[in-house]
Amino acid sequence: MNGMNFAFHCLERPEPTGKRVAIIGAGPAGLAAAGYLACKGHEVHVYDKLPEPGGLMLFAIPDFRIPVERVRLGYFDLAKRMGVKFHTGVKVISGERGDEGDEFVEKTLPFEELVRDFDAVLIATGTWRSWVADIPGIELEGVFKALEYLFRIKSAKLGHMDWKEVPEIEGKRVIVIGAGHTACDAAMESLLMGAEKVYMSYRRTIREAPAGSYEINLLREKGVEWLELTVPVRIIGENGKVKGIELKKCRLGEPDASGRRKPIPIEGSEFTVEVDYVVFAIGQTPTPPFIEGIATDRKGRIVVDSRHMTSREGIFAAGDVVLGPSLVGRATKDGLYAGRDIHLWLTGVRA
Repeated sequence: MNGMNFAFHCLERPEPTGKRVAIIGAGPAGLAAAGYLACKGHEVHVYDKLPEPGGLMLFAIPDFRIPVERVRLGYFDLAKRMGVKFHTGVKVISGERGDEGDEFVEKTLPFEELVRDFDAVLIATGTWRSWVADIPGIELEGVFKALEYLFRIKSAKLGHMDWKEVPEIEGKRVIVIGAGHTACDAAMESLLMGAEKVYMSYRRTIREAPAGSYEINLLREKGVEWLELTVPVRIIGENGKVKGIELKKCRLGEPDASGRRKPIPIEGSEFTVEVDYVVFAIGQTPTPPFIEGIATDRKGRIVVDSRHMTSREGIFAAGDVVLGPSLVGRATKDGLYAGRDIHLWLTGVRA
């Protein structure tokens, strides 16, 4: 099986330019940029908090979507043939902040140290913080953020985490709240791990599901029970563990200015579903390697110009930390274009 081609048909290593670039984040955007820059002769160092490169592409997206060996062969090629230097288990951060996926961090490195030591820096740290609903019972054992849920399963499958750290899913009942691609992945992984029953709850209808009706219907064919027009009200516990969840039915109101129809809860429509695990897949937030000092928008995404440059000269950003949660292909493309823009900036060429 061929690996993911992050070097983009660069057949041999070019003559060095003497320029050094630091890339923070070894997900699809960071790896794509690393391949482009290495092909242009720049010395590339990639820093990532995980024990091997790949980011969420390797540590959260199920193997049936992106085979593990394709990712590994891709970054092996960057390291061995193109000379890209990977620094794993390293979290680059300015200030203090805990994010999901920090379990494997062995050391932290100040962001400003990279800014000082390299000719250019690319931020490609993605979205490592998840949202959960503010409802009673959220603190119960058995409540998970989808990213954490998938991360633990994949980390164990990759051999980086003991299976004792993974929820015991076989024979259990799981409900996933949400209808995006992450929600679908959590539902499918639950089935593959032997769950007795899997539900998906979404506040709108299948027509509005972010993952698309085709994806949802595939899961339904495999046995997932689809509960549309429902919202969680409270999580029911017993002895500190999840026992069930109370949902309320909704109806859709009139379209707003953006064309979306707001779900309106229907009073007296509450019902209970018995489950062992509740998995929230309702959104993720960008996690840049700084607390302040570089412009971000109201959603926490790094603001960049047409050259992928941030509000600080010489510091660039690409991928989900700019776009918000997106598909691998879009993040890869954005990283590739960012690599091109960094090369043009380093060489004094204007696009």
